[in-house]
Amino acid sequence: MKEAGVLEVQRIIGNNVVMANTVNSNKEYVLLGKGIGFIVKNEGTIDVNDPRIEKRFKLEDREQWSQYQSILEDFDPKVIEITDQIIEGIAKEFPGKLNDKVYLALPSHIQFTIYRIRNGMDIINPFLLETKLSFPKEYEIASKIAERIGEEFQIEIPEDEIGFLTYHVYSAVSDVPIGQLVKASNIVGKLLEVIQQEKQVHFEQGSLSHVRLMLHLRYSIERVLQGNSVENPFVNHIRVEYREEYALAQRLGRIMAEQLDRNVPEEEVCYMAMHLYRLFQRNRRNP
Repeated sequence: MKEAGVLEVQRIIGNNVVMANTVNSNKEYVLLGKGIGFIVKNEGTIDVNDPRIEKRFKLEDREQWSQYQSILEDFDPKVIEITDQIIEGIAKEFPGKLNDKVYLALPSHIQFTIYRIRNGMDIINPFLLETKLSFPKEYEIASKIAERIGEEFQIEIPEDEIGFLTYHVYSAVSDVPIGQLVKASNIVGKLLEVIQQEKQVHFEQGSLSHVRLMLHLRYSIERVLQGNSVENPFVNHIRVEYREEYALAQRLGRIMAEQLDRNVPEEEVCYMAMHLYRLFQRNRRNP
């Protein structure tokens, strides 16, 4: 059933972006559509079901309205145009509905990236290796996006920035907020630090042991966040046979629970203990 009503245009941000509100209920929206700004320029209103509205975002409060109005007004029209094309490319690679927030988050990120590069500001990504390994397809797409941005704006996009663009691609197709991705990466770093301090070991960046452990911790965090449990029929055996590793895994589980504000199942803790045991056994054989 279609929604009835008319939207009153409040501000035309660009040819493809308009801010509007409903006449009766005063609900506030950002409207995206090819040429929609030009279309409504002389009309002042647009039907809520107008087929030319490709995307519609409801703004929940006045603070959010002011925030997006400020962001959208500052957008370079070329950034919006290029971002639209980039998002179309992402949609072709990942069939299904994209997270609506990408239509505002990605152009905002791209514009700020261009600003930083043109003003000689460093872009440093401490999570680059983890990002490349955790999201290989998204990273490949982000590399092409960076190449496109570089060509269009005559700048060189550093590899660290490709890692950040990867977050935006993954967030767009998975509905996982970018803040949550960054938080998960921070937690992985903390857990790695705890393991190295506790066991007095050092994992060389990019080594097989480092990569395996990093990915295992990342997937553990994702399972906890998504509420997915891992089956582990060896829980009792692991508690008894791998006591040191189990104690360390319990500590890691407490950190994860505190940082994520989620319960970490005992099966997940024991799964970490089993992985730690195998890891340390390999390190003893190949110091």
